[in-house]
Amino acid sequence: VSDWVAQSKKRVGAVVKESAQRVISEAQKPVGEGGRMRVDTGFLRASGQASTSSMPAINANATPGSGQGYQYSDSAIALVIAGAGLGQTLYFGYTASYAAAREYGARGQEPDAFVRVAAQKWPQIVKQVSREAFIRSGG
Repeated sequence: VSDWVAQSKKRVGAVVKESAQRVISEAQKPVGEGGRMRVDTGFLRASGQASTSSMPAINANATPGSGQGYQYSDSAIALVIAGAGLGQTLYFGYTASYAAAREYGARGQEPDAFVRVAAQKWPQIVKQVSREAFIRSGG
């Protein structure tokens, strides 16, 4: 019984971590790839951070430099997710000064809602990841 419980905990942990990664990937998906995040310089997208201790704070001074292109890498986010313990809270947020304005809209611009729409997909993503894990485990 203890082996079965240990395997079940590992599977639950794997499903939670993979689901978190997929929700973040959905929030980060550019409009050009079917997502909701507008990407000009890539600064907003590159400002995404994950943590297990607290929500990353928006930095009022964090704005893109003129003409610079910023690259997003999910490596640091994947490391935070991989290191999270079962039941530990995972936080993901943006530090770019204009993150909230893009999410909720501002100055006559429609909201992009990239975070809220991705978060609403959590149940479907967990169901899909669970199904994949079930199939991999031999059903």
